[in-house]
Amino acid sequence: MQGGLILLFTLAFLPRVQAASFLFDATKAEMAGNADWVIDADVHNLKISAASDGSGTAGAGNESNPQRFPTPDQSTVTTSTPETYWEGALSAWAIDLVKNGHHVETLPYNGRITWNDGTNPQDLTNYNVFVTVEPNILFTATEKAALINFVKHGGGLFIVSDHGVSDRNGDGVDSVQVLNDLMTNSVQNNPFGIHYNGDNISPDTFNVDTNATDPVTRGAAGVVTDFYYNNGSSITVNTNQNPSTTIAIWNAGTTRATNNAIVVYGTYGAGKFVTTGDSSPFDDGTGDPNDSLFYTQGYADPSTSNGRVILNGSLWLAQASAPPVLKMTTAGTNAFQLTWPLAGNYTLQGSTNLSSWNTLATGIQTAGTNSVFTNNFSGQKQFFRLKQ
Repeated sequence: MQGGLILLFTLAFLPRVQAASFLFDATKAEMAGNADWVIDADVHNLKISAASDGSGTAGAGNESNPQRFPTPDQSTVTTSTPETYWEGALSAWAIDLVKNGHHVETLPYNGRITWNDGTNPQDLTNYNVFVTVEPNILFTATEKAALINFVKHGGGLFIVSDHGVSDRNGDGVDSVQVLNDLMTNSVQNNPFGIHYNGDNISPDTFNVDTNATDPVTRGAAGVVTDFYYNNGSSITVNTNQNPSTTIAIWNAGTTRATNNAIVVYGTYGAGKFVTTGDSSPFDDGTGDPNDSLFYTQGYADPSTSNGRVILNGSLWLAQASAPPVLKMTTAGTNAFQLTWPLAGNYTLQGSTNLSSWNTLATGIQTAGTNSVFTNNFSGQKQFFRLKQ
């Protein structure tokens, strides 16, 4: 080969083995009314508007106003830390994630949902998994594109609906409508192949997939034998839109039909998603002390496998594909060749330590599978990546 040594690399999406970062959304009135789907809130002074933009005002109300980082700091969580260490109906889930070695944060009510926006310190590219439980405000077109691109490029998405007619903030839409609307976006129509039916079902148990390889019912957190709903929506699955979409748990007394799913998971692009239609299984029995609703213990209910379902799904999402990193094994080489599996416009970056990246080239167009980019660069780098 003339013109110097050319090294050929095929970038693969490799599972993360390090701690994953979970970002819990609080921008969509997840704490409105009697709901309190947050991991920790030090103050309860938020007023959620019924306006279509769902704007919140701090200091004007008494809803949970979760801060970015839970307190006490998650570095102080031990194997014996109780869920009451933090205050929020999702605190038990978050504490368990930290006990499993992961990092948790909240996107506050006035935060921004963006993807690949360097001006946003909580941009989705800084996280592995995004969580939204019962969102009650429609995502904007830009936010929908950000979420779908996040999954497409390796992120994990845990989305939870509730039953129909559960509009917590009075803006005219409930979580069923919000999440069905998310499936209509500028990236790909219904990329997950799911539709929330908006019914209201409350069977005590459901049918569970006993396949040993199912990541939700036979995952890292243990074997699932049942699941509990307290007024939730079933889900319709369309495998023509996404062949990977799988029903892990379905309505009791029925066959595993496409229109009676309860817990669903699948992949899209390089990422993964898990979803269910009821928030009750996530409730840890605590929450906003100003709420009149009597919170139920769904997450750790000893008569159900709710917590194992949720944690299995979370740990599976935590293994979502990492941003691909290319390592040069031959020092002194100025030329290399690589392939990239996703179409798009990319920037090539180089690093010596994985903690900071320098831009080497911009405007790299790839058409998809087996797209090849060849470049000469000055300055030795050890690691390389393409970033969209």
